[in-house]
Amino acid sequence: MRILVINGPNLNMLGIREPEIYGSRSYKELEAFIRSACEKHGADCEIFQSNHEGAIVDRIQAAYGQFDGIVINPAAYTHTSIAILDALKAVAIPTVEVHLSDPAEREDFRRTSYVSLVAEKTVKGKGFDGYEEAVKYLIGMKAE
Repeated sequence: MRILVINGPNLNMLGIREPEIYGSRSYKELEAFIRSACEKHGADCEIFQSNHEGAIVDRIQAAYGQFDGIVINPAAYTHTSIAILDALKAVAIPTVEVHLSDPAEREDFRRTSYVSLVAEKTVKGKGFDGYEEAVKYLIGMKAE
């Protein structure tokens, strides 16, 4: 199984940005965690991070016919990007939305998720472990 993992804006600042919310581990540590989780569960993965909405849309479109599943943490674009929603709908690749924190426990504006309208599942508030849960879910879907 091939999984594309997409991380949105400011996730490259993990360990620096608001550690009381996102923890003290770095983005490089997150990448290593994701690679290890995919390997442990028998999946190949590619990890992509961008602070630019259009680059994320381009990467989703390029995934068509290349990946069996997408794990996406759209970060702030969760609450604003119809373009990312439309790209995910266009490629119709099974998608799991992940958030390190639980947006429902934060500011009111973080409670709307466009991505959840297309995602098979949303995992929130589980830190790095949420990515592994997403990978396992996609692998389970593929096995059915």
